Amino acid sequence: METKVLMVCLGNICRSPLAEGLLKEKVNPEKIKVDSAGTSNHHQGEKPDVRSIDVAQKNGINIKNQRARQFTTKDFDTFDYIFVMDNSNYQNVTKLAQTPAQKEKVHLILNWLSEEKLNLEVPDPYFGGAKGFDNVYRMLDTATTNIAHYLETV
Repeated sequence: METKVLMVCLGNICRSPLAEGLLKEKVNPEKIKVDSAGTSNHHQGEKPDVRSIDVAQKNGINIKNQRARQFTTKDFDTFDYIFVMDNSNYQNVTKLAQTPAQKEKVHLILNWLSEEKLNLEVPDPYFGGAKGFDNVYRMLDTATTNIAHYLETV
């Protein structure tokens, strides 16, 4: 059976495309499907931010073909796991949940950095410089490694 994972941030052009690209590199694509979405519709159809593309490419990952889309309630039916980047994303996604089971699918991605669930947020690098994108990449790299290991065992 195939497992489906969705990465979610605000615009689906910075953080969630990186998380999608990272996780795709770490899992068997025949067993685990990965996608991303944003809670807003401001960037629908756009490519990821050039700084996200650059930091991914610098680390051997190609996210150029991704296109932004908005999270919808149908995503609760499609995806087994929904990883959000910050508390605002968490609130926006969980308020669309229609059942407790749907809400349980939603996780703050940085809670996968360690056993301690610290509810840390992936900072939005959009208004910062390239260093912000490098920092976000490192955070998401570690979190997606832990997620990939977990998904191999379920």
